[in-house]
Amino acid sequence: MQDFRLEPADEYSHRPTAEPNFNESVYTNGWDPRLRMGAWMRLGNRVNEGHAELSVCIYLPDGRVACQFRRPQIDSNERHAAGGMAYAVLEPFHAVEMSYRGELMVLDDPQLLRNPAALFRDAPRTPGAVEFRLDGVSPLHGGEPRAPGQETMYGRDFSLGHFNQHTRTRGRIQVGEQSWEIDGFGWRDHSWGPRYWQNIYFYRLFTANFGADRGFMLLKRTDRERRVHRIGVLQFDGDYEEIIDLDVATEWDERKDPRQVQLGVRTAQRAVRISGEVLTMAPLRNRRQVGDQELACRIAEGFTRWRWEDGREGLGMTEYIEFLEDGEPVGYPL
Repeated sequence: MQDFRLEPADEYSHRPTAEPNFNESVYTNGWDPRLRMGAWMRLGNRVNEGHAELSVCIYLPDGRVACQFRRPQIDSNERHAAGGMAYAVLEPFHAVEMSYRGELMVLDDPQLLRNPAALFRDAPRTPGAVEFRLDGVSPLHGGEPRAPGQETMYGRDFSLGHFNQHTRTRGRIQVGEQSWEIDGFGWRDHSWGPRYWQNIYFYRLFTANFGADRGFMLLKRTDRERRVHRIGVLQFDGDYEEIIDLDVATEWDERKDPRQVQLGVRTAQRAVRISGEVLTMAPLRNRRQVGDQELACRIAEGFTRWRWEDGREGLGMTEYIEFLEDGEPVGYPL
């Protein structure tokens, strides 16, 4: 990704454009390598639709998932604070904090997420909290395109502006009577522009940290014309190296979710192989009604253990988003 505009002001909220589906999102995650647990949080303001999208997903050491999904009402895009979730910029390009306080659903079997009606009806509930401070350990990557035809991270009809950064993530997670002090690493992103989840045909997104000096953000995206886009960075010795090629091989489970992945990554400086094992999968989806037609996509959010070819291990995420046609993910089985 080249020739993007990114200024300190982009850390804060942008003026909404006129599109009804204008969205501005902030996302953070954090993984503790000692505890083998962590969480991600997202708050997307859809001010022209009058609500935000709130998501928090905690992967517990025993394989359970604690989570919450809401659409709290908002009437302004001036800040990210709704439904018990709040985000603040402490120092542009360097430090942010994000927190959630409120009710959590605790799932012994994360497969309950496949049936939202049963989830919200039957899932046990408990008070909970996530408090993260994220300090950048890498440069920022991305921004807003300067040229009208310039390729963007997810395509020009899905979050026109976007940047991300690897972080040191520390804080606290509480689920009912249990609490954990998190001291690890993570990743954050910030995006703005028109967004419908169903505008993604299919993609595979991978993020990981192997300490403060090494990580990656890798995206392989296929659009509706079947053109493949490969975008991302390796973080090596603290610096970002833009990728020039990316190969993805997926091993699937019986539910057509990714179970293991093999990545082949090439930058101008190096070529590496990286393997990932999904430890806990949160199988999510998003639906939108257009006239008498329902459009849907699956959003597979897998907490993943990664291994660099030199044996170094890290933690992060495997995220597969794809449009559903007749209930089937369009990118399967590739």
